[in-house]
Amino acid sequence: MKNLVEKIINRESIYKGKIIDLEKLTVTLPNGNKASREVIRHRGACAIVALTDDNHIILEHQYRAPFDKILIEIPAGKIDCDEEPLTCAKRELLEETGYVSNDFTFLTKLALAPGYSDEVIHLYLAKNITLKKQNLDEDEFLLVEKVPLKKAKEMVLNGTIENSIAVVGILYVNELLG
Repeated sequence: MKNLVEKIINRESIYKGKIIDLEKLTVTLPNGNKASREVIRHRGACAIVALTDDNHIILEHQYRAPFDKILIEIPAGKIDCDEEPLTCAKRELLEETGYVSNDFTFLTKLALAPGYSDEVIHLYLAKNITLKKQNLDEDEFLLVEKVPLKKAKEMVLNGTIENSIAVVGILYVNELLG
């Protein structure tokens, strides 16, 4: 197979933020030419398809500034420093929705935008969920609703749900559960 690897010959830090960092890479291409790459560095995140005993999933409505509108999503959040993905998933499910579970199944990892970011989303299924008390962050505002899994799939297929993580999670669990 032809060599497709680009060799990094220089890294320049452009921005260090609370959630993301930005680097400019200089690379040597497989044909010997040089090019630059702008890369967003991110610690990663977890997302959860939370399923009730009667096959409803927990969806969130949250305003997203980059799109200047409210998106429908599944519970998700960034991994804290030195935090394991499953710990993050359990924490985020409780914080955002008020639900808890001890029945988590790892589904897959998603490369969110590999053309410019190293962010990876760890996707989980949470079953046997129990409602406790929602504990949103100070700067977090969202509405939670329970939707039948089949209706959520229809919402994906008709374009109502646009968030890529929610799309993958809903379709994955629909396929998994048949």
